[in-house]
Amino acid sequence: MSDRSPAPVTVPANGDTLTPYDRSHFVTYLQLLDADAMSADWRETVRTVLFLDPDADPDAARRSYDAHLARARWMTQAGYRQLLK
Repeated sequence: MSDRSPAPVTVPANGDTLTPYDRSHFVTYLQLLDADAMSADWRETVRTVLFLDPDADPDAARRSYDAHLARARWMTQAGYRQLLK
């Protein structure tokens, strides 16, 4: 596994099925969870992890951050089970 995920899309899937996007963005999800656990500023996280400029479009950047973080949390709570099958 590479230490770097491909560039993220604006908003990941949000269903109950593990997707190829999820599989290729493990590192992205881990970085988001780490940043959240350290109470990092979401704007800096968006810049460094999602490669978005929160100053250019704050609402879109925040939506992307929230969606990716929610997906990362889903992976830790339920999505990982699908990897074990």
